[in-house]
Amino acid sequence: MNHLVARSLMKRVITGGDSRRYMSSASRVAVLIRPPFGEAVIGVRGQGVGMLLGGWRRMISTASEPSSTGEVPQTEKESSGTVAEKKEEKGEVMVSSYWGVSRPKVTREDGTEWPWNCFMPWETYQSDVSIDLTKHHVPKTFLDKVAYRTVKLLRIPTDIFFQRRYGCRAMMLETVAAVPGMVGGMLLHLRSLRKFEQSGGWIKALLEEAENERMHLMTMVELVKPKWYERLLVLTVQGVFFNAFFVLYLLSPKLAHRVVGYLEEEAIHSYTEYLKDIDRGLIKNIPAPAIAIDYWRLPKDATLKDVITVIRADEAHHRDVNHFASDIHFQGKELREAPAPVGYH
Repeated sequence: MNHLVARSLMKRVITGGDSRRYMSSASRVAVLIRPPFGEAVIGVRGQGVGMLLGGWRRMISTASEPSSTGEVPQTEKESSGTVAEKKEEKGEVMVSSYWGVSRPKVTREDGTEWPWNCFMPWETYQSDVSIDLTKHHVPKTFLDKVAYRTVKLLRIPTDIFFQRRYGCRAMMLETVAAVPGMVGGMLLHLRSLRKFEQSGGWIKALLEEAENERMHLMTMVELVKPKWYERLLVLTVQGVFFNAFFVLYLLSPKLAHRVVGYLEEEAIHSYTEYLKDIDRGLIKNIPAPAIAIDYWRLPKDATLKDVITVIRADEAHHRDVNHFASDIHFQGKELREAPAPVGYH
């Protein structure tokens, strides 16, 4: 019966007749069609045969296509499942993103896959270890003397707590040293937004310093496994120092940069003592961690001594940058009036 109704309707449409009188009120509501190629229920609701033929066309055109309900064919499911399993075996995190955000494939110069997510190959560099380590800014003004004495006082509890455990001392030092660049860069960024003016590149220079100090910390964590009380000390010191330096930079940027300059001088001294203990055999000269080899482009057989040497050179560069910034302020100028040493690690 259903076949007869369907054929009659098709014939009537082809000959141009009125198909509605061939359909009962019940058949206008729904027509059940069982063609040879499948089975479907198509609602007519008084719209004639147009919907019926449209349904047939859609069925024929989509017979060989994947389902439009969002289901993935079994072969694709199996292949994607295999990829996910392989990534899981390698320890990779596979996240499907609606936004299509993904990192392009990054490789080393030798073609091997880049293993780090915290920094990219174009952010690496070879440290300039020929920099003068003996330079010292002699305190002249009242603010210089305040900065110098403040840093010397801060060194006393550090010496008492860490003594000659220079690995732990360096780890603590880097958690503090990475704060000033971030605070200074952030405040200069906000100033630039408020005053609609350029920073002269100093925002980037200070944030580069903060990132470089953070990479020092990531390296030291690989070398020194901090204990729970050392982690607690880091939280305390960072909480106090961040807020204190934030207020200091708001009140007097020239004093803030001078303090950092003297802190970097103390860092150079600490790393020099670290190297002396390595040379004396008091600290084992272990192989350099992989993250340090890639970040500073060190040779594959680099050791702890090589890592400490390049870190000390970085601290010397930071010393120069912050004393330079303080001198600019002492001359009554703003940082943006002098070219920033961008890329000067």
